Amino acid sequence: MPPRKSPRPAHADPRTAVLAVRDEVAKAVVGQDAVMTGVIVALLVRGHVLLEGVPGVAKTLLVKAVAAALDLDFSRVQFTPDLMPSDVTGQVIYEQRTGEFRFRAGPVFTNLLLADEINRTPPKTQAALLEAMEERQVSVEGEARPLPDPFLVAATQNPVEYEGTYPLPEAQLDRFLLKLVVAYPTEEQEREVLARHHAGMDPHDLASLGVGPVANAADLAAARARVDAVDVDDAVMAYIVAIGRATRDSPSLSLGASPRAAAMLLRASKAWAWLAGKPFVTPDEVKTMAKPCLRHRVELRAEVELEGGTADGVLDGILASVPVPR
Repeated sequence: MPPRKSPRPAHADPRTAVLAVRDEVAKAVVGQDAVMTGVIVALLVRGHVLLEGVPGVAKTLLVKAVAAALDLDFSRVQFTPDLMPSDVTGQVIYEQRTGEFRFRAGPVFTNLLLADEINRTPPKTQAALLEAMEERQVSVEGEARPLPDPFLVAATQNPVEYEGTYPLPEAQLDRFLLKLVVAYPTEEQEREVLARHHAGMDPHDLASLGVGPVANAADLAAARARVDAVDVDDAVMAYIVAIGRATRDSPSLSLGASPRAAAMLLRASKAWAWLAGKPFVTPDEVKTMAKPCLRHRVELRAEVELEGGTADGVLDGILASVPVPR
């Protein structure tokens, strides 16, 4: 692995630093602007993301590029049916040379963890991430060990393959701030991808693509403080609550959004508003973040699913029906 470039000095304006990260990632990833911004939103509010898309749409490359642009540590775990929880969290081992027990940290001890094809591993191993994602620590042999800060899990899953997979339970899905759909690029974007490969692009070598640190953890910490300070009017708060409650009353859903889901929508909306340069949240930010925050936290009724209904379609209807505050 080539030595990491020295990070640039901290920016005077945290928003400038975060926007520079988006520009840097674009050197490696064509399109996927909404997904890229979603990952940054999750970092800003200490959340996690579930990336759903077919193989070959740059999910791994995008997360690696974000880590490189922020000068953060990155680890990747390929989730398989035989993966054990200790393969993720680490384990206590006995060293014959010293006659002592020593903890060997697993790949979860990083800043950005890519949990590749998370739904290919059994629930026991999926659950190994629950404590890490919620408490930002792992417990091994009865001892809690804190994870680095920042810490983000970016899990991927394939939307079309069901054989040999273990669907994530509701408790696991609820740990993800956002579920981001990584779609195919447009025709123009796909041509740009091919042109880059024709010119010798190596997606495994970020340095050759010119991707390097343009911000650091200090910039991210300062940005988080600014996001926390974004104002939210009582009317917008009530709007978020109304959306959440409408999912519970929807005849198309067997499971609606929980109060925690509404809290996650609030936090994500604040981050999106801050990225847009706004000091307060408007209903527009709430509408933008509603589907990424809620699509994995609601459950369609069986008959609706059989008729071809989708969570996004139901949420579109709810957003159209809930009165928008002026």
